[in-house]
Amino acid sequence: MPDSEKITINLGLVDLGKIDLLVEESFYSNRADFIRTAIRNLLDAHQDVVKQVSVRRSFVLGVLIYDHKDLEKAQAKGTMYDIRVIGAVVLADDITPELALATIQRIQVYGGLKASPEVKEALAERIKPLG
Repeated sequence: MPDSEKITINLGLVDLGKIDLLVEESFYSNRADFIRTAIRNLLDAHQDVVKQVSVRRSFVLGVLIYDHKDLEKAQAKGTMYDIRVIGAVVLADDITPELALATIQRIQVYGGLKASPEVKEALAERIKPLG
């Protein structure tokens, strides 16, 4: 799974001009460097809120990785996962759609979900959309 995700944003021309000026003056190496720095600074400023919400809503903060063995253990116990993550969820390629359906009740991810297209399709109704 890549360490980053590509996003697209729209900026006003005045804001973009200010960023370009700061890049030209060597405060930042390029526009993307400025935007990443600004986002990190805002996330740092709001880190207490993110932690409080993740605890209150029972979210894991980070990366959760599940493989075939993890889900087989859950299936043997009759357990269904309710996966809630701020970060990323990785469902290994060795997980079949049938096993995923038998063991995953819901997935809610603020970040990214990596799984085979077949598993994503099988779980489509169980993947809670954001917003």
